[in-house]
Amino acid sequence: MRWIMFAAAVAAMLSACSKPAEPPAGQPHVVAANDIEAGRYLVMVGSCNDCHTEGFPQAGGNIPEAQRLTGRAIGYQGPWGVSYATNLRLLAQSTTEDGWVEILKTKPLLPPMPTQNISKMTERDMRAIYRYIHALGEAGGPEPDNLPPGVAPTTPVENMVPIPPKV
Repeated sequence: MRWIMFAAAVAAMLSACSKPAEPPAGQPHVVAANDIEAGRYLVMVGSCNDCHTEGFPQAGGNIPEAQRLTGRAIGYQGPWGVSYATNLRLLAQSTTEDGWVEILKTKPLLPPMPTQNISKMTERDMRAIYRYIHALGEAGGPEPDNLPPGVAPTTPVENMVPIPPKV
């Protein structure tokens, strides 16, 4: 009888451990077959590849997954200086999942990063993105360093300052 009670208790504990953590009631989240698929979906609809994958918009998104999210050497220039899209694959390999979430929650991100959107993302979805990018493995090299205002870039840049119409 003790053996049966012990086995039932162990089974209950194991089944509780295997269930994914549910977000708080009413909190939106992506539902997918697994975290990697959820992360893949979030990266796609979040347009992460538009900036973090060389040539992605110009190719209509037809860049092999093995070449995605490796950053760009083309900067984004604005009043903040020049920012470069991070090689997310190197970043995911060099930090822990908890570190990734901490970066997204607390690190000041330069434009054109949609900080206002990322700040509303659930931790569960942040972790799914990390798991997807981490699973892609290391690829590419580091992006150039961001530059403060007034420092001339040595790479091509996209001007992020609106140009008023000529009247």
